[in-house]
Amino acid sequence: MSQLRKDPIVSRWVIVATERARRPAAFVDPQSTATDPKDCLYCRDVSAKVVYKSHGVKVINSSSPILNSHSPFERRTHGLYEVAHSYGSHEIVIETTEHTANMADLSKEQIKTVIKTYALRMQVHRQDPSIEYILAYKNYGVAAGSRDIGHARSQIMAVPVLPMRVKDKTKGAQKYFDYHERCLFCDMVAQELKIKERVVCQNEHFVTITPFASRFPFETWILPKEHHCDFADGIRGREDSLAAIMKDILLRFKIGLNDPAYNYMIQTSPVKKPLAFKDDYHWHIEVMPRLTRVAGFERGTGFYICPIPPEMTADFLREVDINA
Repeated sequence: MSQLRKDPIVSRWVIVATERARRPAAFVDPQSTATDPKDCLYCRDVSAKVVYKSHGVKVINSSSPILNSHSPFERRTHGLYEVAHSYGSHEIVIETTEHTANMADLSKEQIKTVIKTYALRMQVHRQDPSIEYILAYKNYGVAAGSRDIGHARSQIMAVPVLPMRVKDKTKGAQKYFDYHERCLFCDMVAQELKIKERVVCQNEHFVTITPFASRFPFETWILPKEHHCDFADGIRGREDSLAAIMKDILLRFKIGLNDPAYNYMIQTSPVKKPLAFKDDYHWHIEVMPRLTRVAGFERGTGFYICPIPPEMTADFLREVDINA
Protein backbone atom coordinates (compact mmCIF):
# COMPACT_ATOMS: atom_id res chain seq x y z
CA MET A 1 0.00 0.00 0.00
CA SER A 2 1.01 3.62 -0.45
CA GLN A 3 1.83 5.68 2.64
CA LEU A 4 0.61 9.07 3.83
CA ARG A 5 3.42 11.23 5.18
CA LYS A 6 3.11 14.62 6.87
CA ASP A 7 5.58 17.43 6.22
CA PRO A 8 6.63 18.58 9.74
CA ILE A 9 7.22 22.16 8.58
CA VAL A 10 4.02 23.17 6.77
CA SER A 11 1.82 20.24 7.91
CA ARG A 12 1.17 19.24 4.30
CA TRP A 13 0.33 15.61 3.63
CA VAL A 14 1.82 13.73 0.70
CA ILE A 15 1.14 10.26 -0.68
CA VAL A 16 4.31 8.21 -1.16
CA ALA A 17 4.31 5.00 -3.18
CA THR A 18 5.96 2.17 -1.26
CA GLU A 19 5.05 -1.31 -2.47
CA ARG A 20 4.34 -0.31 -6.09
CA ALA A 21 7.04 2.34 -6.45
CA ARG A 22 8.51 2.97 -9.85
CA ARG A 23 12.19 2.20 -10.35
CA PRO A 24 14.51 5.24 -10.30
CA ALA A 25 15.70 4.63 -13.86
CA ALA A 26 12.10 4.99 -15.09
CA PHE A 27 12.29 8.74 -14.40
CA VAL A 28 15.08 9.57 -16.84
CA ASP A 29 14.00 12.56 -18.92
CA PRO A 30 16.95 14.09 -20.81
CA GLN A 31 17.00 17.71 -21.93
CA SER A 32 18.04 19.19 -25.24
CA THR A 33 20.18 22.26 -24.44
CA ALA A 34 22.62 22.27 -27.36
CA THR A 35 22.20 25.67 -29.04
CA ASP A 36 24.45 27.76 -31.24
CA PRO A 37 26.42 30.43 -29.29
CA LYS A 38 25.77 32.82 -32.20
CA ASP A 39 22.08 32.77 -31.24
CA CYS A 40 22.68 33.12 -27.49
CA LEU A 41 21.47 36.29 -25.78
CA TYR A 42 24.06 35.93 -23.03
CA CYS A 43 27.10 35.29 -25.22
CA ARG A 44 26.57 38.77 -26.69
CA ASP A 45 27.92 41.97 -25.15
CA VAL A 46 25.55 42.89 -22.31
CA SER A 47 27.89 45.40 -20.66
CA ALA A 48 25.38 48.24 -21.02
CA LYS A 49 22.91 46.34 -18.82
CA VAL A 50 25.32 45.02 -16.16
CA VAL A 51 24.54 46.03 -12.56
CA TYR A 52 27.23 43.78 -11.00
CA LYS A 53 30.07 41.58 -12.23
CA SER A 54 32.79 39.43 -10.68
CA HIS A 55 35.11 36.73 -12.05
CA GLY A 56 33.03 35.87 -15.11
CA VAL A 57 29.63 36.28 -13.42
CA LYS A 58 27.42 39.16 -14.56
CA VAL A 59 24.11 40.38 -13.18
CA ILE A 60 21.75 42.28 -15.48
CA ASN A 61 18.22 43.56 -15.13
CA SER A 62 15.76 41.31 -16.92
CA SER A 63 14.81 42.55 -20.38
CA SER A 64 11.22 41.45 -19.69
CA PRO A 65 10.91 41.93 -15.93
CA ILE A 66 7.99 40.57 -13.96
CA LEU A 67 8.65 43.28 -11.35
CA ASN A 68 10.17 46.76 -11.52
CA SER A 69 10.73 49.77 -9.27
CA HIS A 70 9.62 52.50 -11.66
CA SER A 71 6.65 53.40 -9.44
CA PRO A 72 6.37 53.27 -5.63
CA PHE A 73 4.69 50.31 -3.97
CA GLU A 74 1.17 51.28 -2.95
CA ARG A 75 -1.74 49.00 -2.07
CA ARG A 76 -5.25 50.00 -3.02
CA THR A 77 -8.63 48.36 -2.85
CA HIS A 78 -11.00 47.52 -5.66
CA GLY A 79 -14.17 46.49 -3.88
CA LEU A 80 -13.31 43.38 -1.92
CA TYR A 81 -10.10 42.94 -3.93
CA GLU A 82 -6.67 44.40 -3.25
CA VAL A 83 -4.20 45.44 -5.95
CA ALA A 84 -0.79 47.10 -6.15
CA HIS A 85 1.83 48.07 -8.69
CA SER A 86 4.17 45.15 -9.45
CA TYR A 87 6.99 46.74 -7.51
CA GLY A 88 10.29 44.94 -6.99
CA SER A 89 13.40 43.77 -8.79
CA HIS A 90 13.99 41.03 -11.36
CA GLU A 91 17.63 40.27 -12.18
CA ILE A 92 19.34 37.66 -14.35
CA VAL A 93 22.58 36.13 -13.08
CA ILE A 94 24.72 35.07 -16.06
CA GLU A 95 26.82 32.39 -14.40
CA THR A 96 29.67 32.05 -16.89
CA THR A 97 31.18 33.62 -19.98
CA GLU A 98 31.26 30.18 -21.61
CA HIS A 99 28.28 28.88 -23.60
CA THR A 100 27.50 26.15 -21.07
CA ALA A 101 23.95 25.21 -20.09
CA ASN A 102 24.13 23.21 -16.87
CA MET A 103 25.62 24.53 -13.63
CA ALA A 104 26.84 20.98 -13.02
CA ASP A 105 29.45 21.60 -15.73
CA LEU A 106 30.86 24.73 -14.10
CA SER A 107 33.94 24.56 -11.90
CA LYS A 108 33.55 24.64 -8.14
CA GLU A 109 35.20 28.08 -8.13
CA GLN A 110 32.69 29.40 -10.65
CA ILE A 111 29.75 28.04 -8.62
CA LYS A 112 31.28 29.68 -5.56
CA THR A 113 31.30 33.03 -7.38
CA VAL A 114 27.63 32.57 -8.32
CA ILE A 115 26.75 31.82 -4.68
CA LYS A 116 28.63 34.89 -3.45
CA THR A 117 26.86 36.96 -6.10
CA TYR A 118 23.45 35.82 -4.80
CA ALA A 119 24.45 36.90 -1.29
CA LEU A 120 25.77 40.28 -2.38
CA ARG A 121 22.68 41.10 -4.45
CA MET A 122 20.40 40.03 -1.58
CA GLN A 123 22.27 42.41 0.70
CA VAL A 124 21.67 45.23 -1.80
CA HIS A 125 17.96 44.52 -2.28
CA ARG A 126 17.17 44.22 1.40
CA GLN A 127 18.15 47.87 1.85
CA ASP A 128 14.92 48.78 0.05
CA PRO A 129 12.30 49.36 2.79
CA SER A 130 9.49 48.14 0.51
CA ILE A 131 11.01 44.68 -0.05
CA GLU A 132 9.67 41.81 2.06
CA TYR A 133 11.35 38.79 0.48
CA ILE A 134 14.22 37.94 -1.91
CA LEU A 135 14.38 34.67 -3.82
CA ALA A 136 17.35 33.40 -5.82
CA TYR A 137 16.36 30.52 -8.06
CA LYS A 138 17.29 28.57 -11.18
CA ASN A 139 15.25 27.02 -13.98
CA TYR A 140 17.29 24.56 -16.03
CA GLY A 141 15.64 23.00 -19.06
CA VAL A 142 12.38 23.75 -20.84
CA ALA A 143 10.39 21.47 -18.54
CA ALA A 144 11.59 23.59 -15.60
CA GLY A 145 10.34 26.82 -17.14
CA SER A 146 13.51 27.92 -18.92
CA ARG A 147 13.89 29.07 -22.49
CA ASP A 148 16.07 26.79 -24.62
CA ILE A 149 19.04 29.16 -24.79
CA GLY A 150 21.82 26.87 -23.61
CA HIS A 151 23.64 29.35 -21.35
CA ALA A 152 23.82 28.86 -17.58
CA ARG A 153 21.92 31.57 -15.75
CA SER A 154 19.68 32.00 -12.74
CA GLN A 155 17.43 34.71 -11.37
CA ILE A 156 16.95 36.91 -8.33
CA MET A 157 13.58 38.45 -7.53
CA ALA A 158 12.88 40.89 -4.72
CA VAL A 159 9.17 41.26 -3.90
CA PRO A 160 7.19 43.67 -1.68
CA VAL A 161 4.93 41.03 -0.12
CA LEU A 162 5.66 37.84 1.77
CA PRO A 163 4.91 34.77 -0.39
CA MET A 164 2.35 32.33 0.99
CA ARG A 165 4.76 29.40 0.97
CA VAL A 166 7.31 31.40 2.96
CA LYS A 167 4.60 32.33 5.46
CA ASP A 168 3.66 28.68 5.85
CA LYS A 169 7.28 27.65 6.43
CA THR A 170 8.09 30.37 8.93
CA LYS A 171 4.85 29.78 10.85
CA GLY A 172 5.54 26.05 11.02
CA ALA A 173 9.08 26.66 12.24
CA GLN A 174 7.89 29.19 14.85
CA LYS A 175 5.21 26.83 16.13
CA TYR A 176 7.75 24.01 16.56
CA PHE A 177 10.20 26.33 18.32
CA ASP A 178 7.54 27.67 20.69
CA TYR A 179 6.68 24.11 21.75
CA HIS A 180 10.13 22.45 21.77
CA GLU A 181 12.42 25.47 22.23
CA ARG A 182 14.57 24.07 19.42
CA CYS A 183 14.89 24.69 15.70
CA LEU A 184 12.83 22.24 13.65
CA PHE A 185 15.41 22.20 10.85
CA CYS A 186 18.28 21.56 13.26
CA ASP A 187 16.35 18.60 14.68
CA MET A 188 15.69 17.39 11.13
CA VAL A 189 19.40 17.56 10.27
CA ALA A 190 20.33 15.69 13.45
CA GLN A 191 17.78 12.92 12.82
CA GLU A 192 18.69 12.49 9.16
CA LEU A 193 22.42 12.31 9.97
CA LYS A 194 21.68 9.73 12.65
CA ILE A 195 19.54 7.36 10.56
CA LYS A 196 21.31 8.15 7.23
CA GLU A 197 18.73 6.46 4.97
CA ARG A 198 17.73 9.73 3.27
CA VAL A 199 21.21 11.32 3.25
CA VAL A 200 22.63 11.62 -0.27
CA CYS A 201 25.93 13.34 0.49
CA GLN A 202 27.50 15.63 3.06
CA ASN A 203 30.62 17.62 3.83
CA GLU A 204 31.90 19.58 6.81
CA HIS A 205 29.23 22.26 6.72
CA PHE A 206 26.29 20.92 4.67
CA VAL A 207 24.16 17.83 4.16
CA THR A 208 21.94 16.90 1.21
CA ILE A 209 18.83 14.83 1.96
CA THR A 210 15.71 13.61 0.24
CA PRO A 211 12.91 14.96 2.50
CA PHE A 212 10.78 12.48 4.45
CA ALA A 213 7.60 13.90 2.90
CA SER A 214 9.00 14.53 -0.59
CA ARG A 215 6.53 16.11 -3.00
CA PHE A 216 8.36 15.03 -6.14
CA PRO A 217 10.66 12.15 -7.15
CA PHE A 218 14.31 12.97 -6.40
CA GLU A 219 13.41 16.17 -4.52
CA THR A 220 16.48 17.05 -2.44
CA TRP A 221 17.31 19.68 0.15
CA ILE A 222 20.71 21.13 0.97
CA LEU A 223 20.80 22.16 4.63
CA PRO A 224 23.57 23.85 6.62
CA LYS A 225 24.62 21.77 9.61
CA GLU A 226 25.03 24.94 11.66
CA HIS A 227 21.98 27.05 12.46
CA HIS A 228 21.41 30.32 10.63
CA CYS A 229 18.17 31.87 9.38
CA ASP A 230 19.65 34.04 6.62
CA PHE A 231 21.41 32.78 3.49
CA ALA A 232 23.40 35.94 2.71
CA ASP A 233 24.90 36.09 6.20
CA GLY A 234 24.96 32.36 6.88
CA ILE A 235 27.25 31.36 4.01
CA ARG A 236 30.11 33.64 5.05
CA GLY A 237 33.19 31.43 5.31
CA ARG A 238 31.17 28.47 4.00
CA GLU A 239 31.09 29.31 0.28
CA ASP A 240 33.61 26.61 -0.69
CA SER A 241 31.63 23.89 1.07
CA LEU A 242 28.33 25.01 -0.43
CA ALA A 243 29.78 25.19 -3.95
CA ALA A 244 31.21 21.68 -3.54
CA ILE A 245 27.93 20.12 -2.41
CA MET A 246 25.93 22.01 -5.07
CA LYS A 247 28.18 20.63 -7.80
CA ASP A 248 28.00 17.16 -6.22
CA ILE A 249 24.21 16.89 -6.28
CA LEU A 250 23.82 18.49 -9.71
CA LEU A 251 26.34 16.02 -11.14
CA ARG A 252 24.40 13.15 -9.56
CA PHE A 253 21.29 14.40 -11.34
CA LYS A 254 23.09 14.86 -14.64
CA ILE A 255 24.82 11.47 -14.63
CA GLY A 256 22.25 9.36 -12.80
CA LEU A 257 19.12 10.84 -14.41
CA ASN A 258 20.61 11.63 -17.83
CA ASP A 259 20.66 15.42 -17.54
CA PRO A 260 17.06 16.21 -16.47
CA ALA A 261 15.45 19.62 -16.20
CA TYR A 262 15.55 20.95 -12.63
CA ASN A 263 14.75 23.90 -10.43
CA TYR A 264 16.47 25.08 -7.30
CA MET A 265 15.29 27.74 -4.86
CA ILE A 266 17.19 29.31 -1.99
CA GLN A 267 14.79 29.50 0.94
CA THR A 268 15.93 32.22 3.33
CA SER A 269 14.24 34.22 6.08
CA PRO A 270 12.05 37.25 5.29
CA VAL A 271 13.79 40.62 5.01
CA LYS A 272 11.77 42.56 7.57
CA LYS A 273 12.13 41.91 11.31
CA PRO A 274 15.06 39.47 10.86
CA LEU A 275 15.44 38.99 14.63
CA ALA A 276 11.96 37.44 14.69
CA PHE A 277 13.31 34.48 12.67
CA LYS A 278 16.81 34.27 14.19
CA ASP A 279 16.25 31.23 16.41
CA ASP A 280 13.50 29.22 14.72
CA TYR A 281 14.08 29.49 10.95
CA HIS A 282 16.93 27.76 9.09
CA TRP A 283 17.85 28.67 5.50
CA HIS A 284 18.15 25.86 2.95
CA ILE A 285 18.14 25.11 -0.77
CA GLU A 286 15.48 22.97 -2.43
CA VAL A 287 16.59 21.20 -5.62
CA MET A 288 13.98 19.41 -7.73
CA PRO A 289 14.37 17.56 -11.03
CA ARG A 290 11.29 18.00 -13.19
CA LEU A 291 10.38 14.38 -13.89
CA THR A 292 6.62 14.35 -13.26
CA ARG A 293 3.74 16.80 -13.69
CA VAL A 294 1.23 18.09 -11.16
CA ALA A 295 -2.22 16.79 -12.13
CA GLY A 296 -5.84 17.28 -11.10
CA PHE A 297 -5.69 15.49 -7.75
CA GLU A 298 -2.75 17.60 -6.56
CA ARG A 299 -4.30 20.83 -7.76
CA GLY A 300 -7.69 20.00 -6.28
CA THR A 301 -6.57 18.76 -2.86
CA GLY A 302 -3.13 20.17 -2.09
CA PHE A 303 -1.89 16.58 -1.69
CA TYR A 304 1.18 15.64 -3.69
CA ILE A 305 1.71 12.11 -4.97
CA CYS A 306 5.34 11.00 -5.02
CA PRO A 307 5.64 7.81 -7.07
CA ILE A 308 8.86 6.64 -5.41
CA PRO A 309 9.93 6.70 -1.74
CA PRO A 310 12.64 9.24 -0.84
CA GLU A 311 14.66 6.44 0.77
CA MET A 312 14.88 4.75 -2.63
CA THR A 313 15.86 7.93 -4.46
CA ALA A 314 18.53 8.73 -1.85
CA ASP A 315 19.99 5.24 -2.24
CA PHE A 316 19.99 5.62 -6.04
CA LEU A 317 21.70 9.02 -5.93
CA ARG A 318 24.33 7.82 -3.44
CA GLU A 319 25.34 5.09 -5.88
CA VAL A 320 25.87 7.48 -8.82
CA ASP A 321 29.59 7.67 -9.65
CA ILE A 322 30.33 11.35 -10.26
CA ASN A 323 34.07 10.77 -10.62
CA ALA A 324 33.90 8.41 -13.60
